[in-house]
Amino acid sequence: MNYSKLILAAITALLFVSCSDDDSDAGRRAPLGSYDYGVLVLNEGNFTSDNASVSYISEDFSVVQNDVFSIVNDEDLGDVAQSIGFYNELAYIVVNNSNSIQVVNRYTFKKVSKITADINNPRYIAFANGKGYVTNWGDPTNTNDDYVAVINLSTNAVSSKIPVVEGPERILENAGKLYVSHIGGYGFGNSVSVVSNDALSTNITVGDLPDELNIIDGNLWVSCKGRPNYAAAGETAGKFVKVNLSTNTVSGSLEFPTTTALTHLGKTAASGSEIFYNIGSKIYKVSSSATVLPSSPLFDAVGQNVSSVYGFAVNNSRIYIANAFGFDVSGKVHVYTSGENGTAAGDLLQTIGVGVGPSGFYFNQ
Repeated sequence: MNYSKLILAAITALLFVSCSDDDSDAGRRAPLGSYDYGVLVLNEGNFTSDNASVSYISEDFSVVQNDVFSIVNDEDLGDVAQSIGFYNELAYIVVNNSNSIQVVNRYTFKKVSKITADINNPRYIAFANGKGYVTNWGDPTNTNDDYVAVINLSTNAVSSKIPVVEGPERILENAGKLYVSHIGGYGFGNSVSVVSNDALSTNITVGDLPDELNIIDGNLWVSCKGRPNYAAAGETAGKFVKVNLSTNTVSGSLEFPTTTALTHLGKTAASGSEIFYNIGSKIYKVSSSATVLPSSPLFDAVGQNVSSVYGFAVNNSRIYIANAFGFDVSGKVHVYTSGENGTAAGDLLQTIGVGVGPSGFYFNQ
């Protein structure tokens, strides 16, 4: 649930997608049990509908299969798929409105376990020191019940809870510590918390609505969206905030101008020393060594009927964009060249039909 969740019926038959850019329905079905060497697309589905799903796309686009979890396990994935985390041969699929985590073999997608106890409004998952850590918003009307659930990976059960400030969102491991962005739940957060030895260590004030976390050249980069214009405390522009991981202090930032119409960050992803991001349908790239943000985009995806950038990733010199189309129909994935390794930026490689509300990409190598 990335802020809004939506509607659609919950049966997704096998959908075959071609390798041509015209998005026709000719294609080749993935053999069951062969979901590696490609990307898993997480489709949120519609809020209050059990139509969340996972799609598989092979690296060369020759194989596409939708509704993988349901096909393999003959059951629904759940209501609003939020994120996936990999641990060894397992994939932990966090299902937000079902208050559950589906555990599957990441290559065959055969179900191994389901975690429901002590999970409440879960968001994202990370792994450290042989344990799983899941951010939970809890009751949205209670600003004091948010926590990080600690999962015993031997039993797939929650062993303890770590109380944190409101709206814990992304979670990232580094050197045995967990870094958690606090987007604010149904409010507006502005901090990153550090969890060490299964306890809250410190809170770092960054920018408004911190979301994605990336480690680049030994530093933590926090993507802060900026408060919207309807926020009671006033609108703020987005920015990237750099955190020194040795001292857990802010050491720099890349900020959008505040003298004109305020710019809010869209989705972000790191590749090497570069940060890719979107503002509307325009895709940008900035180096972590830059002192200012670029004024011109790499390209504008609007010409390929991209109505929204609801999911975003960069991998293997490709940019992946998830287009949700308002959540009342199946979404699409658009794949472009990134401009890395001698490629041009913005060449459309493929458009692929997936499930309802595509929002995340997970590269299953």
